[in-house]
Amino acid sequence: MTEPVLIVEHLHKAFDSLQAVKDVSFRVNPGEIFGLLGPNGAGKTTTINMICSLLPADQGAITINNMPVSTHNSSLRQRMGVVPQDIALYEELNALDNLSFWGGLYGLSGEKLKSRQKELLSKVGLQDRAKEPVSRYSGGMKRRLNLAIGLLHDPDLLLLDEPTVGIDPQARHQMLDLIRAEANKGTAILYTTHYMDEAEQLCDRLAIMDHGQLLAMGSLSELETLVGERRILKIGGTFDQDWVNKLISTLSDVQLLTFDPAQITLSVPFDMAIGQILTVLQEQGLVVEHLDIKNPNLDSVFLKLTGREFKD
Repeated sequence: MTEPVLIVEHLHKAFDSLQAVKDVSFRVNPGEIFGLLGPNGAGKTTTINMICSLLPADQGAITINNMPVSTHNSSLRQRMGVVPQDIALYEELNALDNLSFWGGLYGLSGEKLKSRQKELLSKVGLQDRAKEPVSRYSGGMKRRLNLAIGLLHDPDLLLLDEPTVGIDPQARHQMLDLIRAEANKGTAILYTTHYMDEAEQLCDRLAIMDHGQLLAMGSLSELETLVGERRILKIGGTFDQDWVNKLISTLSDVQLLTFDPAQITLSVPFDMAIGQILTVLQEQGLVVEHLDIKNPNLDSVFLKLTGREFKD
């Protein structure tokens, strides 16, 4: 059985009275893209910062290639690639010079460094602008160069913290293809994002994180089973809480997930006719202003786990 590249066990981190990370544990195997999914403020970046030793953990253990992070930081940094949420580039330098600087920190030089520079600039589509100052790059170009720097020394573990924030769909597609190719080479990848669709497309396994805690973990299909064979209905109109509770009690196996005076969210069995629900609403004199029907996905899993909708 293949040993995990990254093992995180019972990790805790507090900032004064704020518990940013609470008892977080997971493993990432070679060639696996493990997604840490959650809204902004969920604790994803704090977890990443502890793994790459930028922050000390209050409690818990982190090992990479069977070595504790706390006692082998310098050697482990040589085996980690980090792509932070905040772009880390020298904007007065061009792409080649940025790669040379960071490559030197990883011990690369000479023909090996030049070969990797050429290879990665081609992969991220920046070969034609390699000698242009980074200050002239678009946000998407900077994100792609940041990814190239993280891959430069061919790491065993790649930590990607919201790497596609604020970039256009074409650049995002290109980056996701490159990340998949890296995993296919055997690199273990920890990928944090608050984009549900991105996580569904890219990740082999996922952990849903909120308020510093892991709420669920597994493959996409395993997480979707938490919702069961049910649809999610968002119904817009004008609602009273007591009236809604009485109404739901008349509908067999219908669950109220969220309530708002202008919208209710229901969980209903797949075999229940939507028309039956609308008929009951109309019989009570309610005019439905809009109706949105969703099959099980990560959005509905988050809603099921937290009782609220996923928001950035």
